[in-house]
Amino acid sequence: MEVNPPKQEHLLALKVMRLTKPTLFTNIPVTCEEKDLPGDLFNQLMRDDPSTVNGAEILMLGEMLTLPQNFGNIFLGETFSSYISVHNDSNQVVKDILVKADLQTSSQRLNLSASNAAVAELKPDCCIDDVIHHEVKEIGTHILVCAVSYTTQGGEKMYFRKFFKFQVLNIKMVLKPLDVKTKFYNAESDLSSVTDEVFLEAQIQNITTSPMFMEKVSLEPSIMYNVAELNSVSQAGECVTTFGSRAYLQPMDTRQYLYCLKPKKEFAEKAGIIKGVTVIGKLDIVWKTNLGERGRLQTSQLQRMAPGYGDVRLSLEAIPDTVNLEEPFHITCKITNCSSERTMDLVLEMCNTNSIHWCGISGRQLGKLHPSSSLCLALTLLSSVQGLQSVSGLRLTDTFLKRTYEYDDIAQVCVVSSAIKVES
Repeated sequence: MEVNPPKQEHLLALKVMRLTKPTLFTNIPVTCEEKDLPGDLFNQLMRDDPSTVNGAEILMLGEMLTLPQNFGNIFLGETFSSYISVHNDSNQVVKDILVKADLQTSSQRLNLSASNAAVAELKPDCCIDDVIHHEVKEIGTHILVCAVSYTTQGGEKMYFRKFFKFQVLNIKMVLKPLDVKTKFYNAESDLSSVTDEVFLEAQIQNITTSPMFMEKVSLEPSIMYNVAELNSVSQAGECVTTFGSRAYLQPMDTRQYLYCLKPKKEFAEKAGIIKGVTVIGKLDIVWKTNLGERGRLQTSQLQRMAPGYGDVRLSLEAIPDTVNLEEPFHITCKITNCSSERTMDLVLEMCNTNSIHWCGISGRQLGKLHPSSSLCLALTLLSSVQGLQSVSGLRLTDTFLKRTYEYDDIAQVCVVSSAIKVES
């Protein structure tokens, strides 16, 4: 019968620790009111606890730092650093100690040891220390292989090794510290149902387990837009943020940022450029964690679908808010040929409604309108009904294609009695 020899104890001990930044020690405070049964017992225990902050014992964060307890996850592009220590636990002097550290990836095996030379001897209670570094360039499972060979006093050669496995992750595959959601809103105006201004709402949520200090949240617009931040107000001549003096974002809390984007003049004047899918810009977010470690996140280019105006766009440049009953008032319209290739020959028709009556000649020729060009038109109308009335009844006909474009509910005006207005 085959008998396996007993496993021999090694004279040396190998310890490996990943070098990362420490974290603040956290505890769970337990308190009660003085009228409760424990009285001041819990509060006294927290005051005596060396891990709590003097005078602020109920805070979860203490004054002590803790070292990492495991390898954890490493992200692609980071530098992996590890501390390797070989300690002589015996009462003997060992000789010819050789410590070798290799990193095994899915495609290669790398030697990370600073020196491949053997140490002549190691006395009892002494150690050999080494720090290795490696910039991670592959994702997947990595294995740190640490091998130790030495010779005992009796001349016996000994060898052992240990394996440390860790995962290298792509930053896109893991949970980011912030969850960013964006929404676009087309601006509504009294002059037109839809303008070229765009409002961007950015919802930023802290999905970590610790608070963050939001150092900067800005929008870098594309070359087509100018941006105005709407996250501050003016008080006593100073610009004050709407989030208060403390820009901390607690775990799982969400903060909303608002920005207004307006097309630059050279792009706004050219119809057809801002249409379809347009690039708005990208968000740049900078924050700091408990120990002041800076983090940064840049979103990809944000895109939106610009509202479609068809071949011809009609907008209002000027219109009064309040008008008198049965008295003419004037509006200014802007007609834009949104086509980039085709010239239009337009005819304007004005159709009366139950409350709105147009003044002037209907069916008049406006002439040719070249691609991406505009013309302004002054029109006169009156209302026969009081109240909030909708301006409707404009028709544009392209004589080339025999196509008619109808424009209703262009804007609204408040119609009041002239006697009421005079008294007011």
